[in-house]
Amino acid sequence: MSPVLLTAVGRVVAGVKGTVRDSVEVGDVAALAKLVAGAVHEIQGNPQALIDDRLHSTRARRILDLLRGEVISCLTDGRESLSDIRDILIAMESLRQTMEFHGIRPFAGGLWGTDGLDLLVAIAHDLRSPLTSVLFLAETLQRGQSGPVNDVQHRQLGLIYGAALGLSSVASDVIELARGGSQLMEKEPTPFSVVTVFDSVRDIVRPIAEEKQLAVHLVPPAVDQRMGHPVALSRVLLNLTTNALKFTAVGHVELSSREIGPDRVEFSVRDSGRGIDPAIVSSLYQPLRNGGGRGGQAFSQTGLGLAMCRALVEAMGSELNVETRRGWGTRFYFDVTLPPCPIPGSAPVAAPTSKVRTPRTYRAPVGAQRLLKA
Repeated sequence: MSPVLLTAVGRVVAGVKGTVRDSVEVGDVAALAKLVAGAVHEIQGNPQALIDDRLHSTRARRILDLLRGEVISCLTDGRESLSDIRDILIAMESLRQTMEFHGIRPFAGGLWGTDGLDLLVAIAHDLRSPLTSVLFLAETLQRGQSGPVNDVQHRQLGLIYGAALGLSSVASDVIELARGGSQLMEKEPTPFSVVTVFDSVRDIVRPIAEEKQLAVHLVPPAVDQRMGHPVALSRVLLNLTTNALKFTAVGHVELSSREIGPDRVEFSVRDSGRGIDPAIVSSLYQPLRNGGGRGGQAFSQTGLGLAMCRALVEAMGSELNVETRRGWGTRFYFDVTLPPCPIPGSAPVAAPTSKVRTPRTYRAPVGAQRLLKA
């Protein structure tokens, strides 16, 4: 065995002796440290070497961490060559991966079992519940209900809100896809206001937009009151708008609609980002894909959100499309049947045609909790 490993084992055991009085405990640690060091030595000679089952434990992983620290200290002492230390550290990392893989197999086995889907949904629910509380508290603080908020705190709360919203969206997407991805909350079309849906989406994403200094433009249809599935529509538009903000560094995001027929309305979410690589456009809607969707930082690059959006759009009788160009940005769009729903005895309510200005003061989202819990 390498003198470096022997020195590391000696230092780890000496450290344990200085803090533990039980000689049996010290002996157990010494034996396990020698076993870990021996496994590292074997992996140096054969990366595919099998390791002792006694190393599949939390204590063994902890000792490996201690040994690694002592090996690095040997390098700083200047008594060993860089190449020797490097080879040992590479072997230690390989051993760590083997230990961790063994540790996750029972969990992975549970996911692959007959109750795996139920377990995954239960985990998503466990994540979403506290995240919803974080969203509510961040929103309350940012509105100043607990006292004045300065500019720095306002920005920090916006970051907290944006992070919690992203994580909550991932959990919601998992639950939605586990249900089939096309569960419409309203079995039959119901009357709703497109402007209210737009306002709800804008209010929810406003902290993210303000943090990135991006404008959010709204272009509602000429006729506001419609018959359709507002919860599904809201979830799709919220997901697409959140994604657009994530992947846009400068400029704006536009959520718009236009009438393309008496009962047909097209919705689109356009960003001024850098666009999507044409090579991956065909795989955008694949859930649990490997690699990022558009690159850059995001809360999820698994494709769950877009897969859920496509399923809901199809459930509303349409198809989710995308157009993207380098330097132009990206636009997701779809059209759905939304018959006008005039108020009895009055003319249809016309929505404002101008773009809605994003206010500086943050206000509570209209129906935000409903969207997040849908």
